[in-house]
Amino acid sequence: MSEDDKLYPFDEIEKKWQKFWLDKKLFNVDTKNFNNKYYCLMMFPYPSAALHVGHGRNYIIGDVVARYKMMRGFNVLAPMGWDAFGLPAENAAIKSGVHPKTSSLNNIKTMKRQLRQWGVEYDWSREVTSCLPDYYKWTQWIFLKLYEKGLAYKKKAFVNWCPSCKTVLANEQVVNGACERCETEVNQKDLEQWFFKITDYAERLLSDLMKLDEWPQRVKTMQSNWIGRSVGVEIDFSIDGLPDTLKCFTTRIDTIYGATFIALAPEHPLAEKLAAGTKDEKTVLKAIGKMRNESRINRAKTDVEKEGVFTGRYVINPANNEKIPIWISNYILMEYGTGAIMAVPAHDQRDFEFAKKYKLPIRVVIDDPGQSLDAAGMKEAFVEEGVMANSGKFNGISSNEAITRIGLFFEENGWGKRTVQYKLRDWLISRQRYWGAPIPIVYCESCGPVAVPDKDLPVFLPEDVEFRPTGESPLKYSEKFVNTICPKCGKKATRETDTMDTFVDSSWYYLRYITPHLTDKAFDRGLVDKWMPVDQYIGGIEHAILHLLYSRFITKFFHDIKATGFDEPFKRLFTQGMIIKDGAKMSKSKGNVVSPDILIEKYGADTVRLYTLFIGPPEKDAEWSDRGVEGSYRFLGRVWRLVEKTQNSKLKTQNQGNITKQATDLKRKTHQTIKKVTEDLEGGFHFNTAISAIMELVNETYEAMAGIESGRDVPEDILNHAIETVVILLSPFVPHIAEELWQRLGKKNSIFRVEWPSYDKSAIARDVITIIIQVNGKVRSRVSVPFDVSDDKLKESVLADGKIKNFIEGKSVKDLIIVPGKLVNIVVK
Repeated sequence: MSEDDKLYPFDEIEKKWQKFWLDKKLFNVDTKNFNNKYYCLMMFPYPSAALHVGHGRNYIIGDVVARYKMMRGFNVLAPMGWDAFGLPAENAAIKSGVHPKTSSLNNIKTMKRQLRQWGVEYDWSREVTSCLPDYYKWTQWIFLKLYEKGLAYKKKAFVNWCPSCKTVLANEQVVNGACERCETEVNQKDLEQWFFKITDYAERLLSDLMKLDEWPQRVKTMQSNWIGRSVGVEIDFSIDGLPDTLKCFTTRIDTIYGATFIALAPEHPLAEKLAAGTKDEKTVLKAIGKMRNESRINRAKTDVEKEGVFTGRYVINPANNEKIPIWISNYILMEYGTGAIMAVPAHDQRDFEFAKKYKLPIRVVIDDPGQSLDAAGMKEAFVEEGVMANSGKFNGISSNEAITRIGLFFEENGWGKRTVQYKLRDWLISRQRYWGAPIPIVYCESCGPVAVPDKDLPVFLPEDVEFRPTGESPLKYSEKFVNTICPKCGKKATRETDTMDTFVDSSWYYLRYITPHLTDKAFDRGLVDKWMPVDQYIGGIEHAILHLLYSRFITKFFHDIKATGFDEPFKRLFTQGMIIKDGAKMSKSKGNVVSPDILIEKYGADTVRLYTLFIGPPEKDAEWSDRGVEGSYRFLGRVWRLVEKTQNSKLKTQNQGNITKQATDLKRKTHQTIKKVTEDLEGGFHFNTAISAIMELVNETYEAMAGIESGRDVPEDILNHAIETVVILLSPFVPHIAEELWQRLGKKNSIFRVEWPSYDKSAIARDVITIIIQVNGKVRSRVSVPFDVSDDKLKESVLADGKIKNFIEGKSVKDLIIVPGKLVNIVVK
């Protein structure tokens, strides 16, 4: 686009004001001054690639909120940093053939430039980068604190393994059975791994969701479902011929008398032991191996073909002393309950299908009150409430009542206990990859696992390591890293070679921003307690479970060890929708990425910002349209010309006391717009409707100026107030053009040091309103009445209207319905 074709000189003014904000440190804040504080935080990004317009929504929204709150008089803390460790950054480095540190730091430079081009500003003096030692030193310190309290531990377990990324994944990082990063199908491996004991916090993480009344209900529901609280009975089944006890958790203890077999997950720790020494041991072990290699997503499906193998062992049902067989089955998953179920085919559909296939007994213990059930003739399981049958002394009572009574019965006899279980599993934090914070543990032949002392932190990540994944940690091959001295006894020792999950890094970064340069501690409790919790957190819905749940856990842990005085990190949460192109999420592989750099060069950053905010409700996904960008550009051109026209023309106005209808309408519209935009920014971030309201005010201001030119007077103060209001209200959305126009209006200070306008209620009130008059639902006339007209006076005016008199003449008025401020409907017969 040539200079002559530009609607306004955006390139010149955007560079000018970006430099101004940086030089004046507009966004820098002294955290020691916490009066009227407002902590506005955007989720920090992975520096794995350049930003596209889809990424911009998050940061632009945050920038709008921060600028608006500044103008409301808040002391706004708006920092930014980089989630630079982990798979996204490492995979990007592998693809480019550049070392992850070099790749990450180069990407940070690019992304920082792009953010500034967008006019998105932060307090850059607080920048944190999770892959640098001054940050991951404290991530390691957090690990040690958890280890000290018994909340970090290592155990052998079946874990999710991504064959493409060649590392383990936490349960939360597996989506529909696939790696959430590369979408490769995940399988299971039996490995020794480090875990954080988040399950100790399950009840608090669940119950404290009630405190988060400014979080989207959708996010709270997702967390609640993930934690998955169930109330039931844990039954101790003795195994015939073995000293072991098999624990099964059930929410349906009322069906215990109908249990005809036990089903174990193939990953259950007793699975192989049960087969040992039996005549079919080899067959059972082969079947177990086959089931373990099946896709977990398929195994979890209700319509999966049920497969199983009999172990040759039995348990004793304590309710009736009956021996029932133990089977291994593919439809039982280790992550649910205890990985073992008491199977009741008559009253569970999956058990019913399995029993039918393997010809196992089906026994009805809950009868249908309407029609007695016959096990032999059942086509499907009966899963409704009913009346107890074939259940000893509990026969005849309702199944609901039986849940309580049989639970007590089992407790009294020592056969089990009523308890609460959670679907949530401990957080797997080990990664067999290079690019992560080293786990600060050493292994000594004399002392066993030993924590690295705080004074020896950080354990530096070596940079001279072949970082491409092999399935084992690349750190194993660095002798310099591995070989060390035991801090306890001084003998030779080796370091832990797994690195930490990147979600450990991001679980606490919001605390570091407040005192980012401390060298003797992770954060200053005194200041953190003043600034936390975060007043407004902004990010994607994809982090509803992983990052947000982990951050809540770490915050509660800090509270428990008295490192902080609060137990929830984020007071208010906003999750923005995605911007999509051609019906799909933007990605290079799909070829639908829209670069902001090209658009900014053609239309300017303010145009990109405006369209991003105007595209639709920010919490919903929205389709990107290049034509829409042009529309936003044309609107900004109109705003530019509006101010230019005011400055260049000599509009003749009469004395200030002569207020015409057009002047009154413009004044009213100005105050209505202030009210609307303020409410949209304070409420649910309805940026699109706020911008629409400003567009209407611009239109009405143009009409008023045209009226002046044709002789209809609008006093100068009303016109100027309208124009200044347009510029101020636009400023959080399009800051560069707003700053420039503000200056051209003769103002000296930055527009972001101007107080946000308030509206005058009396100016909004209309002196006269127009009421639609309907007869039997059809519009027949209109009448002008005082704004505060009473119902009786309104009826008089309506019935006195000439047109209405003609329509109702000779008819009987049965009813007269008033919709206040809008219409009157006369019902006649």
